[in-house]
Amino acid sequence: MSQLRILVGVKRVVDYAVKVRVNSSQTAVETANVKHSVNPFDEIAIEEAVRLRERLPKGSVAEIIALSCGPAKCTETLRTALALGIDRGIHVQVPEGTTLEPLAVAKLFSAVVKEEKPDLIIMGKQAIDDDSCQTGQMLAGLLDLPQANFVAKVDIKDDKLTASCEIDGGLETVECSLPAVITTDLRLNEPRYASLPGIMKAKKKPIKTVTPADLKVDIVSKLKVLKVEEPPKRKAGIKVETVEELLNKLKTEAGVL
Repeated sequence: MSQLRILVGVKRVVDYAVKVRVNSSQTAVETANVKHSVNPFDEIAIEEAVRLRERLPKGSVAEIIALSCGPAKCTETLRTALALGIDRGIHVQVPEGTTLEPLAVAKLFSAVVKEEKPDLIIMGKQAIDDDSCQTGQMLAGLLDLPQANFVAKVDIKDDKLTASCEIDGGLETVECSLPAVITTDLRLNEPRYASLPGIMKAKKKPIKTVTPADLKVDIVSKLKVLKVEEPPKRKAGIKVETVEELLNKLKTEAGVL
């Protein structure tokens, strides 16, 4: 098997533990002074890239690169990835407040892939901020590469990738040649924590910064957000004494019978 070069997508999102609030202009969720972290599905992608290096014969993985698209603070997200075992980072920097839609991100990734020529691209199946679940599939389409999505298990042997993918009916086994794009699901692995030596080493690992203009990619939004609202508060439930009372309320008040 030839030496592999792996590219991992890493997105900076509002931390999963934060209770999000709609901003005052009702155009998006509030992000100012809010804790951000690596998208949880991208943490799984990072972990799988590092595990492939550990699992495959020594020297099989030549390099692992992390790619993030977003404002200047994305460098913090990339440093986290580097602390977890990634070799170097690439940051496609855009102005603060810029909205990057899935197609724009896929085009940015496509431009970087054409320069870096990785053998395997690993991305989280979705980001927890917009839940679009589109970028990996769009990237594979733009590059005309085979893809395996919602991956719960992956193996590489003799330049062939075999993946077990989550589908509605259970699991589906996909086999494809490299290079390829895969998107990670929750059951693939459990991400590790960054070690102190890893954090110290990450400070010295290189991060290359480029712009969409450098990559000749148009990131102008094609969608317009009209309004963002919080869901209505859930009404308190009531208790009923008998089955007859329950049926009566379902019929006369809820109107479901």
